[in-house]
Amino acid sequence: MNEPAGRTYEARAKINLFLQVLGRRDDGYHDLETLIVRISLADRMQIHALSDPDRFKTLSLSLEVVGEESIASTVPADQSNLVLRAASALAERAGIRGFADFVLEKRIPAAAGLGGGSADAAATLQVLNDLWNLRLDDGAIRHVAAEVGSDVPALLSPSAALARGRGERTEAIHVPPLRWCLVTFPFGVRTADAFGWWDGEGERDGGEARPDPAPLIHAASSGDPRVIGPLLTNDLEPAVMRRHPEVRAAKERLLGAGALGAVMCGSGPTVAGLLPPEGSALPPGAIEVRSGEA
Repeated sequence: MNEPAGRTYEARAKINLFLQVLGRRDDGYHDLETLIVRISLADRMQIHALSDPDRFKTLSLSLEVVGEESIASTVPADQSNLVLRAASALAERAGIRGFADFVLEKRIPAAAGLGGGSADAAATLQVLNDLWNLRLDDGAIRHVAAEVGSDVPALLSPSAALARGRGERTEAIHVPPLRWCLVTFPFGVRTADAFGWWDGEGERDGGEARPDPAPLIHAASSGDPRVIGPLLTNDLEPAVMRRHPEVRAAKERLLGAGALGAVMCGSGPTVAGLLPPEGSALPPGAIEVRSGEA
């Protein structure tokens, strides 16, 4: 008789080295191009699961969210959580009868631009593919990931990925380890709000003046932070900073403290500063993280 299997997994947050918004699509999403790197800040998930059509007639999913109150209390434990949405989508794809129980220890702030929910979803798909013994290939997993959320396919990559379209077209690339410091905020920015603000202001902020991302992609592959730093960019920054000037102030503090470059993460409001390989003092309240392979 099969017994439930368990796994503890770390779902790592991300930083966007560049994010370009190319325009709004007919389906309401936006075409974009972005390069993400995974960082050491991570949620921790405990997963117990079993699929056995001889013992179960239905699918049962449960989620408990734990962790520091200021973070965990902002994260829903219902079907709106991407963990359960990912598990449901995978189960539907594979016709699963059985169960999966999750305990999610939240460490990544919600609505911070760090991809915490999407990282949790990507981890869910990868682990359940194993625990449910589905043996789906990477292409099938990425197809399910794209149904769950735009950032999820890129966050299946263990280190770094270039994402295009609405995020569903991804290419894994190698980016050597880098040092970063993060400035977070006690408020979040909804992704839909940030892109909505861009819709009204994008032409003024970017338009034809948008920089060519090729030099940054090449610099990231070489891993030289002194070349990468000045090339960091995010099309969503100006619109978010106009509504939250503290984001601009955080970027200025990071640069003043010796960061080689600084950029808002995703739809914000978190700001990441790229540090030199050694040294450099962190501003008060900032946390140091590293990007690269787990």
